[in-house]
Amino acid sequence: MFHSLVVGTDGSDTANQAVDEAIGVAAALDARLDIVSAFEPVSSSRLREEAKQAPADIEWMVNEREDVEATLARAKERAQAQGVANVRTYARQGDPADAILDVAEEFGSDLIVVGNKGMTGAKRFLLGSVPNKISHHAPCSVLIVRTS
Repeated sequence: MFHSLVVGTDGSDTANQAVDEAIGVAAALDARLDIVSAFEPVSSSRLREEAKQAPADIEWMVNEREDVEATLARAKERAQAQGVANVRTYARQGDPADAILDVAEEFGSDLIVVGNKGMTGAKRFLLGSVPNKISHHAPCSVLIVRTS
């Protein structure tokens, strides 16, 4: 059936609901779980300024992906605590939907799990949304979790 799953997260409550669903499916099927989070590029001047404000012993940790890495680490810990043995994380620069789709395609995933937030109303046609884009462009099956 499903041997590898991909789920995206930004650390929000609704994303965490999708991650929890993906964890449950992966644990039940003894499947690999790839957790993806996207980030936007940050200017080097802003990074330098933030590093100056950080205590000297942790300046090295200030980077454009630090929040994403923390979000991914928390999701991975939750998955492992629920019995998912094979968990990988990916921080990708750019659009969240593209990041999820890229990982799914790159690793031949069987299932993408995504929350439904943003799929209702006219805004989805004007702005696009992560679940809408994924549902139309996925290289595999998609599970849309009702999160709202």
